Amino acid sequence: MKSPTLYLTLFVFLILSFSASAQFRKYSNEFLNIGTGGRGLAMGAAQVASVNDGTAGYWNPAGLVGVKDNAQINFMHAEYFAGIGKYDYASIAFPSVNNKRTVAITGLRFAVDDIPNTLFLREPDGTLNYNNIQAFSSADYAFLVSFAQKIKDTEKKKVQFGVNAKIIHRNVGKFAKAWGFGFDAGLQIQQGKWRFGIVGRDITTTFNAWSFTFTEREKEQLYLTKNDIPVKSTEMTAPRLVLGIAREFKLGGKTTLLAETNIDVTFDGQRNTILSGSGGISGDPKLGLEFNFNNVFYLRGGINNFQRALADGDTLNKKEVWIYQPSAGAGFKIQSVTIDYAFTNLANQSNPLFTHVFSVRLDMNDKNRNKGKKKK
Repeated sequence: MKSPTLYLTLFVFLILSFSASAQFRKYSNEFLNIGTGGRGLAMGAAQVASVNDGTAGYWNPAGLVGVKDNAQINFMHAEYFAGIGKYDYASIAFPSVNNKRTVAITGLRFAVDDIPNTLFLREPDGTLNYNNIQAFSSADYAFLVSFAQKIKDTEKKKVQFGVNAKIIHRNVGKFAKAWGFGFDAGLQIQQGKWRFGIVGRDITTTFNAWSFTFTEREKEQLYLTKNDIPVKSTEMTAPRLVLGIAREFKLGGKTTLLAETNIDVTFDGQRNTILSGSGGISGDPKLGLEFNFNNVFYLRGGINNFQRALADGDTLNKKEVWIYQPSAGAGFKIQSVTIDYAFTNLANQSNPLFTHVFSVRLDMNDKNRNKGKKKK
C-alpha cells in the first residue's frame, strides 16, 4: 500500500526536476499571487491542503474534486490602494456524474485604469498643454482550464490529483502587450482527520512574450526625453512549490476547527522570508484557522508574509523586527448560496492598506441530474 509520503516525494521530485534545469532573471505575473475567495484570503492564503470548492482551480486544482453533484460558480471583486487597483475573479466548475473528476474554468483580472499619459504634455515651445493628456489602462488577465480526478477513494484514505493549463494576457494601453502560457499541478491526500496538499505552480516555467507598438511621433518624443524605446522581450516566471498540512478537530456537535499551515517555496533567489538560504531557495510560511458552526456560519483568521524590517523610529540602531500580514473574516451559507468575507491587506501590519473582500459561491441545483441519481 502506497503511503502519503511516497505520493508527496514523487510529486516534489517532479517539480524540482523542472526548476533545476532553468535560470531565472525576472519576476513576472505577480498578480497571480494575490489569492482568490474570501475563505482563502481570510485564512492567510493557507489553502492547498483543505480547499475543496471552485476556488481550488487557483489554490490547488486537486481540490476541485470536492465539487460534487452540481456545477458551482464562484466570483469575487476587490479593490486595492484606495480603489486604484481593481481585482476580479470568476470560475465555474463541472463535476462528472460519478463525482470522480471535475473540469473548471477560471478567469482573473487585475487592472489599474485611468492612468494619465503625459508623453505630450509639453509642447515644442515649452508650454504645458493639459489637453494632450490621455488616459490608458494597465491590465493583467489569466485564464485557467483545470482538470481534477480521484486516484484513490476509501474510508481511510483519499488521494486526488489536478492540473491547470493557463493563458496569460497583459497589456499596457496600446503601447505594450504580452502573451504567456504555463501549467500547474497539484495533489491532495486525506488520511483520517489529516489532510496533505502540494501544488507546483508554473512547473514548466511560464513565459511571457512582450511586444511594443509606438507611433513615429511617440518614438521621437521618447528619444527627445532620453527614454529608452523598448523592443520585444521575454519574461520567465520561475516554478514555485506550496506544501500544506491541515487537521480538523471536533469541538462538540457539528462545530469543528480546521487548522492549516502552508509553506511557499521559491527558487528564484534569496527573499526576505523566515526561511532563506544562500542557494536561492526561500520559504514563506502561512497559517490559517477556520471555525465551522454547523456548516452554516464560519469564522476565520490567518497570518502570512513574515518579513524582517527596521523597528519604527529606530533609524539610529537599525534594530530589525519581524512583521507579518494578518487577516480575518467570516462566512455564512444559505441553502445553495455561500457568502465569504475577508479583511486583509497586501503588505503587513505596519501598513494600513487593508481591504474588504467579498466573494460569492453558488451551487447550481440540477434537478434532472439529482432525479437520475435517486433512480439508481
